[in-house]
Amino acid sequence: MTAVLLPRKIAQGVADGTVTVAFRRWAAPRVLEGSEFHTVAGMVRISSITTVDPDGITEDDARRAGAVSVAEALATLRGSPGQPVFRIGLEWVGEDPRIALSSDADLSADTVSEIAQQLERLDARSSHGPWTRRILQLVADNPGRRAPDLAESLGRETQPFKRDVRKLKNLGLTHSLDVGYRISPRGAAFLAATKRTAGGA
Repeated sequence: MTAVLLPRKIAQGVADGTVTVAFRRWAAPRVLEGSEFHTVAGMVRISSITTVDPDGITEDDARRAGAVSVAEALATLRGSPGQPVFRIGLEWVGEDPRIALSSDADLSADTVSEIAQQLERLDARSSHGPWTRRILQLVADNPGRRAPDLAESLGRETQPFKRDVRKLKNLGLTHSLDVGYRISPRGAAFLAATKRTAGGA
């Protein structure tokens, strides 16, 4: 569920309990009550979703959404003024499990094989051919380099490239930085293990 994209400050507010709602203007709901999604501050759950009259949003509502005023909260709404406004309840679930996964660099032979199979499945479903090992190595070799620059080096568009890197992140193999990416300990261990295997060591 990526329809409720939360800026870092708001996500951290959900984690510390100071932010409990978000307001979005959509033609139809884009999230389901009870669903969970990743943020920079961990996992967040949609605890409720209801339609509201934007004229009825109070100063307290605005503060609970991380805004300093009703005017600021309303200014964040996008979409057509004729579309309904949704009040989305937010609650912090816990740390992103991908963080613990990405930190695990003690990979058994079976784990290395499992990761390799996951990458092969991603490659097999790709419309532009095998890409996983190439992008993983590219990220390892270029920590902090801008995504558009990395994409251009492969002759690819930025947004599809970023989606592919996100798939590697979901496997615990990369980390997102404020600018660019870096290889995770798990990703580095996988690359090292597969290089040893390829070299016969």
